[in-house]
Amino acid sequence: MPEYHFTAQSQKGESHSGTREAKNEHDLARSLRQDGYLLISCAEAKKSKPLLKLRQGPLAFLLGGVSLKEKIFFVRNLQVMISAGVSLPKSLSILSQQTNNKKFKRVLLEVVEAIVKGEHFSEVIAKYPDVFSNLFVSVVRVGEESGTLEDNLGILARQMERENDLKTKIKGAMIYPVVVLIAMIGIGILMLIMVVPQLAEIFESVEATLPLSTRMIIGLGDFLATKWPLLLLALVILAVATRFGLKTKAARNAVAGFLLKVPIISPLVKKVNATHTIRTLSSLVAAGTPLIRSLQIVSETLSNFYFRKAISQSIDKVKRGEKLSSALRPYSNLYPLTVIQMLEVGEETGQTSEILQKLADFYEEEVSSATKNLSSVIEPIMILFVGGAVGFFAISMIQPIYSMTQVL
Repeated sequence: MPEYHFTAQSQKGESHSGTREAKNEHDLARSLRQDGYLLISCAEAKKSKPLLKLRQGPLAFLLGGVSLKEKIFFVRNLQVMISAGVSLPKSLSILSQQTNNKKFKRVLLEVVEAIVKGEHFSEVIAKYPDVFSNLFVSVVRVGEESGTLEDNLGILARQMERENDLKTKIKGAMIYPVVVLIAMIGIGILMLIMVVPQLAEIFESVEATLPLSTRMIIGLGDFLATKWPLLLLALVILAVATRFGLKTKAARNAVAGFLLKVPIISPLVKKVNATHTIRTLSSLVAAGTPLIRSLQIVSETLSNFYFRKAISQSIDKVKRGEKLSSALRPYSNLYPLTVIQMLEVGEETGQTSEILQKLADFYEEEVSSATKNLSSVIEPIMILFVGGAVGFFAISMIQPIYSMTQVL
């Protein structure tokens, strides 16, 4: 059955756009009349659903998705439109026209179509887990049930903005060491390809006896100069294998455990996961989501296996009537004792949401300070590493030259 993009008008004069399947244009017009709309214009849509399915498959990372910034823009504008009295279908239709992301545009049009047919907003977006997270769906569902969708969208937007700020700070802290490392590798490859072969010819012409380190460098330079396609192919295979390997549960768990043991990285990983737990739980509780369901969503959104395990095991204890602060106490090696103590205060005073909010603000500042300090900690390590590599290269190349001058 063909699919049509259409523009229709309600009896009140409100414009409505969307996508709908129909046998032909007459069948589309009849279907819209049953929903209280008059067909204004329509055009048969190109079949693009296979592309959407492909984006949800193994090649999703090559085809891209919907960025967090796009979702923040969407939620903020949707909140403004709803507060201004614009209907939900029309708001979504307008926002679908504003985005340049083809995948997001298609999803929003499909959501509009489903809502017009009578489905709830939260039920529809739950069908697109690669675009709308469990947190997103849960907050919207509670807003629909309680009649506070506008307020809940504001809570959701603040949560996403905080998450985006946190990711930006962490990425910013890693820019310096990554740039230095890439520059060092680039310079090293140029030296191996351009300088080392010339020195190798000199050593060969005088039949000098070369130490092991010098022979290793010359061999590496010769390999890069003559067989670089093999190296490039190996790097591509390694990158793809790593990408897909990290999708396996065992690999992700191993990486999570490793990060918690690295001296410099471990404190930052703990603070980031603790902050994410507190902020997400605070947003869900403030939106009116039951505690058990909130904890389930938190456990699904955490990236580190050990933090997910801690929350999952705490859920069972909370179900049996135990307080969350008591359930988390055995995991003080992951969650700071301050978090557990303040959570206990919130439970006793009935201000859990407010205290979680303040804790999230505090630990976000802690993460910000930690990311700033991370650069200053990594800098001397990078200097020592670069100095060691340069020193090894210099000694390996100068030592044979010095031996030759001694002989002469």
